[in-house]
Amino acid sequence: MNPDFLDAHHRHWEDAEILFNNSRLPNADHLYGMAAECGLKRLMMVFGMMIDAATGKPYKPATATSPIQWETKHVDQIWTRYQTYLSGQHAIDYALPADDPFNLPFPEWKAEQRYASRSNFDSARVQSHREGALEVQNLIKKAEIDGLIP
Repeated sequence: MNPDFLDAHHRHWEDAEILFNNSRLPNADHLYGMAAECGLKRLMMVFGMMIDAATGKPYKPATATSPIQWETKHVDQIWTRYQTYLSGQHAIDYALPADDPFNLPFPEWKAEQRYASRSNFDSARVQSHREGALEVQNLIKKAEIDGLIP
């Protein structure tokens, strides 16, 4: 199955918002991370990331100085990987904030947290991840307006 990162970004964001607005914080938090990850991967496709036709896995093509790099990580690692795809004016227009809301000492985001007790999630933690996902959503909208994403 080939990935549709744009659809997944929108779907995860919409579901996260429903959960957040109904105080279902743990699952909202998880989906905000997934929404940000999928949005970033869609933007990375605009800026050069490829999809392996046989496996559906995303990758950065090999260059003369570096081997192929598989982009199968989650948002806590993709946030900084995204920056490596930007160059020229795009490095300015599509840059993310230096502070990665998904990889700060607290509140970090890890896919494995889907197994954690709901008592580990509070509104401040989730709000930080919501703001990070919103930052990505705004870049997606900009790319659509600029004609980079149809």
